Amino acid sequence: MKKYLIGLVTIAVIGGFYVLYKNQHAVSAPQTQSVSKSPSVVYKDGTYTGSVANAFYGNVQVQTTIQGGSITNVAFLQYPDTHSTSVQINDQAMQYLQREAIQAQSASVNIVSGATDTSEAFQQSLASALTQAQS
Repeated sequence: MKKYLIGLVTIAVIGGFYVLYKNQHAVSAPQTQSVSKSPSVVYKDGTYTGSVANAFYGNVQVQTTIQGGSITNVAFLQYPDTHSTSVQINDQAMQYLQREAIQAQSASVNIVSGATDTSEAFQQSLASALTQAQS
């Protein structure tokens, strides 16, 4: 019975990501709105490492690169990768979170459904890195 329930949960999570993926890519001409950082926030160029944040199944830690006062890259240094389900979920969620942070130029990104803990830990780690980057 336990294996059956785990299988159902896994299918539900993967199915949720599939629906999210299909809906995100089904739009023929996505309308992206440029979200800029607050005019009062200025980032210093450099590479900044965020704090380690707990994501339930593991830790999340990110490193961000600032060039020309803008976030140009966000890399995961740590992420939950000890369970196969976590790996599958995070492979998709991490790409989304990275793109969102660069577009938003902040740690204020949407939570990825099915990867709530990773998303929240990402926000925390990135926020701490960006605090270091503020002049």
